Amino acid sequence: MLFKDALGEVLRELRTEQGLKLRVVSHKSKVALGYLSEIERGHKEVSSELLDSICGALGVATYQVIVEAGYRMNGNWDLSILADKEQLEMEGSK
Repeated sequence: MLFKDALGEVLRELRTEQGLKLRVVSHKSKVALGYLSEIERGHKEVSSELLDSICGALGVATYQVIVEAGYRMNGNWDLSILADKEQLEMEGSK
């Protein structure tokens, strides 16, 4: 699963759980209805600014949506991998 697919899935679930129509979130976030629909279906990438606006309209923190999409994308997103990579890079530069 690609990140944009997982992200769209999370956004759609959040919207429907709140009983919000696509049109309402589009209006609140100032993201065009068609574009928002494409994002939810995983057909379009979303910039960080637009994602932040959509998350604001849904009343959720952007980082929570990103983390949830990461979990769904990989099944088990392990942030320690990033820390290990950073540590290796720091050791390599010495």
